[in-house]
Amino acid sequence: MDQKAQLAKLGLFDAKVPRYTSYPTAPHFRESTDSTVFSSWVSSISPGSSISLYVHVPFCRRLCWFCACRTQGTQSDAPVEAYIEVLKAEIALLQQQLPEGVTLSRLHWGGGTPTLLSADLIRGLAEAITQALPLDPRAEFSVEIDPNEIGGRRLDALAAAGMNRASVGVQDFDGTIQQAIGRIQSFDATRQAIEMLRAHGIESLNADILFGLPHQTPARMTESVQKLLSLTPDRAAVYGYAHVPWMAGRQSMIRSDTLPTPEARLELFETARQLFLWDGYREIGIDHFARPEDGLAIARRTGRLRRNFQGYTDDPAEVLIGIGASAISRFPQGYAQNAPGTSAYVRAIRDGRFATARGHAFGGDDLLRARLIEALMCDFRICRDEILSRFPVSDAVLNSMLAEAGAAFPGMLALSPKGLEVREEARPLTRMIARSFDAYDLSKAGHSTAI
Repeated sequence: MDQKAQLAKLGLFDAKVPRYTSYPTAPHFRESTDSTVFSSWVSSISPGSSISLYVHVPFCRRLCWFCACRTQGTQSDAPVEAYIEVLKAEIALLQQQLPEGVTLSRLHWGGGTPTLLSADLIRGLAEAITQALPLDPRAEFSVEIDPNEIGGRRLDALAAAGMNRASVGVQDFDGTIQQAIGRIQSFDATRQAIEMLRAHGIESLNADILFGLPHQTPARMTESVQKLLSLTPDRAAVYGYAHVPWMAGRQSMIRSDTLPTPEARLELFETARQLFLWDGYREIGIDHFARPEDGLAIARRTGRLRRNFQGYTDDPAEVLIGIGASAISRFPQGYAQNAPGTSAYVRAIRDGRFATARGHAFGGDDLLRARLIEALMCDFRICRDEILSRFPVSDAVLNSMLAEAGAAFPGMLALSPKGLEVREEARPLTRMIARSFDAYDLSKAGHSTAI
């Protein structure tokens, strides 16, 4: 039986599973985690420690049809300016609760389109953040860049604020596909944006490309990836397009009959994967690639790779705070999410309280299962000694959990006294294997396809 037939037999082309950027996943968050809980978790951060901060800017000049992020369109700067003032107020609230000496090891601006901010708004927001939370000397400050929405003055402001990594969204360079997903972005515009970034001293570059888009073929994927490789990003994410129009109404603009089958999606991913590997990139987890000298590749080699809401990361911080509408924070105690709607978020902050609307406090064996899943997603293996040394689980219970996963995927996992490892040919099943360690009900969560 060939690999595709084995994967089909195990349900890869039919399953819908989480992406496991958190455990438990966001559909299981509850309103019992509120602003009071969030405030107590912030106050419990160790004085003098380094944390990460995510800033969500939910505005776009145009709404791309493929996108399922929490965003809203605007042609006016007025709502953006008002929102930035609320972000500053949230930062001030946060500063009141933070212990002394807390600094930032990572700062990321996402969206939406953070680069639609004017140079003055960029400077004002950056100053508010760094006054409350100074950047560590070796901190990474990354911003999501829309090549269609960037210019010299805004780049001047970002570079002056300390941005040292840019994340450029590509999706696909093919014109037919761009028309079908409502995202017109030429190769020349992308190249010019990257040249501007490098001219401003921003040498660390990420790029995102999608597979599973309408009208996508291996030949079109090859052309787009080769164009992207010519721009020499340090790392790239090859994400699977998640067609979830019941969650993101704008995706109804994309005709389902133009989408590739699950089997074709796997071929598209493998096409991109081989191109990155042939060009010298290292494979990072299930969907990232990085040059050998990049921080992600180093973290993968040294066992320090982590996974969070931005995907794979080498960030060692135990606390990630998200500010802005819908932003999610992670603490050692659990997750907290701000109100998803901009109006509810703004109302809470203007009332002088945090905008936490829901979340999850870790309990039971959450942390154990979270680590088992993260280890699979990052390293494709579970180390028995590490788990037994870090968590109050007996050898017998851990053996049972590993054996159950092995039985669910016969021939796909290598079980040994050292633990469990996903065989290379079984790596497309990784999210499904991770699901074996998920104790929560997944039946109503509406997750995306497994490939």
